[in-house]
Amino acid sequence: MKAVLFDCDGTIADSCGVICATMRQAFEAQGLPAPDDVATRSIIGLSLDEAIRRLRPVAEPHLVAAIVDGYRQAFRAARRDPAFREHLFPGMKALVEDLAARDDVLLGLVTGKSRRGVAAICEAHGLTQAFAAIRTADDCPSKPHPAMVEECCAVFGISPRETLVIGDSVFDVEMAGAAGAAALGVAWGTHEAAPLVASGAFGVADTVADLVVAVDRWLEMPVPHAMLPHAAPTN
Repeated sequence: MKAVLFDCDGTIADSCGVICATMRQAFEAQGLPAPDDVATRSIIGLSLDEAIRRLRPVAEPHLVAAIVDGYRQAFRAARRDPAFREHLFPGMKALVEDLAARDDVLLGLVTGKSRRGVAAICEAHGLTQAFAAIRTADDCPSKPHPAMVEECCAVFGISPRETLVIGDSVFDVEMAGAAGAAALGVAWGTHEAAPLVASGAFGVADTVADLVVAVDRWLEMPVPHAMLPHAAPTN
């Protein structure tokens, strides 16, 4: 039995656009210059308070808390709009469902989203029953702290050495490494392939089809964590 832990934003969910727009609203509501989208994309994957501290390092704790609250309120307001929908990357729902149906895989979600956010996106896309363990920003310290991985592994009763973390950011890769798990990057999210590999990912999938092949190969390995950094995930 092995575990596969997915990141959400930028890996499963194509939510970078709505995150950038909401972050602009939250900063502007406090009379602050809005961060540009490049800066916001670079911190997607972190817990919200840590992300805002990185975007505004000089902010006092009360200001960080106000921006966090404004972001959450803006996101909830957007979600109430009947037209609002966090789309999934094409092919990712099928991959998640296929892995969840396997008898030899335990599937988890490790994300900087809140529990409320995870519940909303899973319900919207019929994935509520797909993940046997979920850890969010409400449960654990921000990535790259290893707690999300370690707690999922504890729920599953398996070692991080038998665990694969799939994500689009260096925070996902560094979290996996800190926990002793393997990491596989995806190229369609927030960070480019080079920093993902430099952070310890054994490879980066360019497409969902490539990701399917890479995950299958990893699952077939007798000692998954023995995969060496910089190995190609396909071909």
